[in-house]
Amino acid sequence: MSKLVLRGFAQRKVRALLTGIAIVLGVALMAGTYILTDTINHAFAEVFGNAYKQKAVVVTAKETLGKGSESQGYPIGETTLARVRAVSGVAAASGDVSTRATLLTTSGKRISSAAPSLVAAVQPPRFESFTAVQGHLPNAADEVAIDQATAKRERLSVGEQLVIAGAAPARHYTISGIAKFAGSESFGGTSVALVLPAQAQYIANEPGEYDSINVAANSGVSPEELASRVRAAVPSTLIVRTGAQEAANQTAELEEKLGFLRTFLLVFAYVALVVGAFIIFNTFSITVAQRMREFGLLRTLGASRGQIMRSVVEEGLLLGIAGSVVGLFAGLGLAPALDGLFKAFGADLPDNGTVLETRTVIVSLGVGIVITVLAGFFPALRATRVPPMAAMREGVTIPPRVLTESGVLKRLGAVAVVFVIIGLALGKGVAPILFVLFAVYVTVLLVRMARAGKPRHYRVIPALGRTIGLLVSWRGITGRLARENSVRQPGRTLVTALALTVGLGLVAFISVLAAGTKATIDQAVNRSFAGNLIVQNTHREEGGIPAAIAPALRSVHGVGTVTAIAFTKGRVQDLSKPGSPVIDEKSRLTVIEPQSFSTMYKIEWEHGSAATLESLGESGAILSKKFASAHRLTVGQRLLVLSAAGHEVTLTVRGIVKEEAIGLFSNLTISRALARTAFGQREDGVDFISYAPGARGTQVHASINALLHASFPQTHAQTAAQYTHELSSTVNKLLLLVYVLLALSVLVSLFGIVNTLVLSIYERTHELGMMRAIGASRRQIRQMIRYESLITGLIGGVLGLVIGVVGAVLVTKLALSGSGYVVSIPVGTLVLLLIASGIAGLLAAQLPARRAARLDVLGALASE
Repeated sequence: MSKLVLRGFAQRKVRALLTGIAIVLGVALMAGTYILTDTINHAFAEVFGNAYKQKAVVVTAKETLGKGSESQGYPIGETTLARVRAVSGVAAASGDVSTRATLLTTSGKRISSAAPSLVAAVQPPRFESFTAVQGHLPNAADEVAIDQATAKRERLSVGEQLVIAGAAPARHYTISGIAKFAGSESFGGTSVALVLPAQAQYIANEPGEYDSINVAANSGVSPEELASRVRAAVPSTLIVRTGAQEAANQTAELEEKLGFLRTFLLVFAYVALVVGAFIIFNTFSITVAQRMREFGLLRTLGASRGQIMRSVVEEGLLLGIAGSVVGLFAGLGLAPALDGLFKAFGADLPDNGTVLETRTVIVSLGVGIVITVLAGFFPALRATRVPPMAAMREGVTIPPRVLTESGVLKRLGAVAVVFVIIGLALGKGVAPILFVLFAVYVTVLLVRMARAGKPRHYRVIPALGRTIGLLVSWRGITGRLARENSVRQPGRTLVTALALTVGLGLVAFISVLAAGTKATIDQAVNRSFAGNLIVQNTHREEGGIPAAIAPALRSVHGVGTVTAIAFTKGRVQDLSKPGSPVIDEKSRLTVIEPQSFSTMYKIEWEHGSAATLESLGESGAILSKKFASAHRLTVGQRLLVLSAAGHEVTLTVRGIVKEEAIGLFSNLTISRALARTAFGQREDGVDFISYAPGARGTQVHASINALLHASFPQTHAQTAAQYTHELSSTVNKLLLLVYVLLALSVLVSLFGIVNTLVLSIYERTHELGMMRAIGASRRQIRQMIRYESLITGLIGGVLGLVIGVVGAVLVTKLALSGSGYVVSIPVGTLVLLLIASGIAGLLAAQLPARRAARLDVLGALASE
C-alpha cells in the first residue's frame, strides 16, 4: 500500500502542489515568527552581555511596584556612590545615567524617529563599552558621540551640530566622535548619544542622581563576593547583582516585553493554518469521492478498511511532511521580510544574524503535519464506509453520517474538555495549537452536518449562490451554467468559500473596530475638550513631555489657561475592609491640576461636581465608574496607595466619574501637587491650552510653536481637529500592518479556490467534453469557470463581511457597553472588501479556466 500511495502521490503532482502551498504558507509564517523573535532576543542578549562584560557588580534601584513597573523607589545619589567606593575589594565605581530623549538636527529633523533614542553618560575607560572609530568620545559639556549605525543611516559626521531634547529644555551639542559598541556598529538597533554624566543628568532632569552604579573588583575578589559586600553597604531599597546577573536580568525583561510581538505574529500564522486546514479538508474530501471506484477495486482485491484508511492518512502524512519542511525553509527567508515589514512601519529591531532554535523546527513541523493529517483523516474515514461492490459502481456517493445538534454539542464539549486538560498539563505554549485543532474539528462537524442534508443549516449557500449568480446570469448561457454549478454541491462550495471567509471576516472585524475607535475619539474630543490647543510629544511612543513646558507656556502672550495632565502608577489597598486587601497591584492614576482642568475639560459625573474636583487637595481621589464598581468602592471610602516613588499615601474617595471614551480618567485621579511630592512625577503626559479673551488664535498658536521649537522640539501644539486626525492616522497605520499580515491567509484561500476548481474540472471532464461537442467554445468554457469562481469568492466575501461586522458589533456592545464607544460601520471599506473577494475569485480561476478550455474533446467524451 505504501508503494501505491507514493505512485498516486507522484501521479497527482498539481493537486499535491496546490494543496501543499496551503500548509507551506502557514508554517512559513509560524517558523518566520519564531526565527525573527529568537534572532531579536539573541541580539539583545549579546548587547547586554557585552555591555556588562567589564562590570563585576551593578547596583540599581528597585522597582517599587514590581517587575516591569518602571518605578524607582530610591534615588541613587553621590552619597550612595561614595559608600560603594569605600567597600573593601572595590577597585573603582562609577555612576551611570541612561534616559530616553529625542535627537534632532539643527533644522528640526528627528534622528531615528522609528524608535526612542537613548542618551547615556560616558563612563571611565574600564567600564565604557563604546570606542570611537572617528573623532573621540565627549570630554566637554557641549560634545556628543553617536553610534556608528545611526551616523551611517542619517549621514552624520564629526563636527556637525545636534539638538538633544529630554525632560529639560533642549540643548545644542557638537558631534565629537562616531563610536562602536563592543565592536558592533549599533546598540541593538537603538540610536545612542553619549554625553558627559552631568549633561546626561540635565537631559534626564535628575541633577546629582544616577540610574545605576558600575563596580569593578580588585584582583582576587570574585564578583559574587564583592556583590555580597556591596549589598551590605547600601540601603535595602537598592538591588545589587553581578554583571552577568544584570545582563541576564535585562535580557529576560526585554524578552518578556517583546513577547507581545511573537504572540501578535503567531495569531496570523494560526489564521493562515486554519484557512489551510479548510483547503486540505476540502481537497481530500473531493479526491476521496473521486477515487471511490479505485478504493472499491482495492477492497475487492482484498484490501481491508484499515489499509484503505492508512493509505489516505499516509498520503496526508507525506503531504504534511513535505509541506512543513518546505514551509520551515521558507520561514528562514520570511523572517527578514517580516523584519523589513516592521522597519517600514517604524519598528527598527535588532537582527544580528539568524537564529534557528530546535523548538522552532519541532513546533513548525509538528503543527503543519498534525493539521494536514487531521484534516485528511475524516474524509479517509468516510471512504471506508462504502461496501466494495457498491464502490465499484459508477456515480456512487459516500453515505453521510447524520449528526444531531445534541450529538454535535456532546462531541464539542468532550473535545473541549480534553483540550483544556492538555493545555493545563503542558502549559500555555500549546494553547494556539489546540485552538487550531479545535477550529478544524468544529469545521469538520459543521460541514458534515451540512452534507447530511440539514435544511436549516444548508439552505444559505444555494440561496447565496443563486442571488449572487444574478450578477453574471445576464451574460448568457455561461453565466447561467456557472450559477447552477456553484449551487450543485453546496457542501463543497461552503468549504471553499469558508477559506476566504476567515481572512475577510477578520479584516471586516478589525475594520469595524478601527472605524469605531476613530469615531469614538472624534466624538469624545469634540464633546469634552473645551480648550483650544493640545501639546503632546510628536511621537507618543517616546513617552510624555517635560513638566517645564506648562510654566513656559503660561508666559506666552495670549495664552489664558494651561493645565497639565500626567499619568503614574500605584498599588491600591482598600482600608475599609479587614486586612486592607490589595485590590490593584499596578493601578493607573491620572494626575491633574483641579482648578484649571475643570475649565478645560467637561466631566460627566456619576457622583460629584466641579466643586468635588476642586476639593481634591493632597488627600482626595476620584475614581472611574468601572474601577469603583469592580471593587465595590463608594464616595467616602479610604484607600492606601503605594506610589512608584516608594511613598504610602492615604486617599479619600471624593467622587466617581462616568466612563469616557478616550480614557483620560484612569482608575484613580489625583492632584498634581500630590503627584509631585509623593509620586515623584517629573513629566506630564499632555498639556491643554486655552486662549486669553480677545487673543488672536493664529498668532498665539504661532508663538507657542516658536517656543516649543526652540526649547522643546520633541513636542508640538495641535488643535482638536489636528489631534484627532493624528490619532486616526496612527490607527490607520496599525490597520494597514494588520491588513498586510492577514493578506497571507487570503492568499492561502486563493490556492484553495484554485485547487477546488482544478479538482472539479477533473471530475467534470466528461461534462465539459459534452459541452464542447454540442458547440461550446473554449472562450465560453473559460467564462463559465471564471464565473463559478467569482460566485464562490463573493459567497466567501459576503459570509466574511457578515460574520466580521456582526462579531465586531457584538464585541463592542458586550465588552465596551457604557464606555462611550461609538459603533461605526465603514461602508466604503466593506464594499471594497466585497469587490476584492470577487477579484480574488477571478484571479484564482485563471489556471483552472485555461486547463478546462484546453481539454481534448474526444478524450473528454471517452472519460468516465
